[in-house]
Amino acid sequence: MNDTKPILSVRDLAVRFGEGCDICINGGDAVLDKGHCPYCHSVWALNKVSFDLYPGEILGIVGESGSGKSTLLKALYFDMEITEGEAYISQFKEGKTNIFELSSQQKRHIRNHKMGMVYQNPIMGLRMNFSSSANVAEKLIAAGIRNAGKMTERAKYLLNHVEVPASRIKEEPRNFSGGMQQRVQISKALANNPPILLLDEVTTGLDLSVQARVLDLIKRIHQELGISMVVVSHDLSVIRMMADRTMVMLNGRIIEEGLTDQILEDPIDEYTQILVHSLL
Repeated sequence: MNDTKPILSVRDLAVRFGEGCDICINGGDAVLDKGHCPYCHSVWALNKVSFDLYPGEILGIVGESGSGKSTLLKALYFDMEITEGEAYISQFKEGKTNIFELSSQQKRHIRNHKMGMVYQNPIMGLRMNFSSSANVAEKLIAAGIRNAGKMTERAKYLLNHVEVPASRIKEEPRNFSGGMQQRVQISKALANNPPILLLDEVTTGLDLSVQARVLDLIKRIHQELGISMVVVSHDLSVIRMMADRTMVMLNGRIIEEGLTDQILEDPIDEYTQILVHSLL
């Protein structure tokens, strides 16, 4: 897999809350206390994060609450301003343009064509007072599609694909269960065939049986479309089931990464060992 050109490359990504000072900016982890600078009191939510995502790969990200894993996805999807860093998508401008330096219009293009996002809380990704089909249509309209017939056909196809009953596609997501709302979110995220899908704790709060059906659905979509995915979860059983490779985050940094089986069966870092033994 590493012989293949990455579809997404991220380098030295940082998100800092506060002005920062010479000590924490230049001193790095050595001076930070769990991501906090004791001198200027800045908080480093992400600190020099670098990784590659390969075509057709599912990359898992695990870590305790506050480790920076969800912040990473929000930064990549332009939901959050970054402090510094670079990211390149091979299918956008030949992978030679840092997407964080794009104009607002170009960033919208990335969101509408190159990346899809499924949030932990469906309220973040759906308009609850729109019908399910209208939610999908909204994403299509954002990408420049104006043909009502094509939008209706695409919405029906996608919602059927994620097993939303045809009788309910005109119903508002606020009337749905959590699992059904996540299915609508997934269909909306896939509306314009993005090559990259970001999934943030998509099974949190769902019953175990519903979790299993949502995960099976995501795996099936991955197999059928060959889409690259970044899956954030605190649940290592989800990561074991989904991810080819896994990154472990702590205090805004990646502290260990490797094949998922290696990370879960024979972790090297002491924190990863504690994490695996406490959650498995």
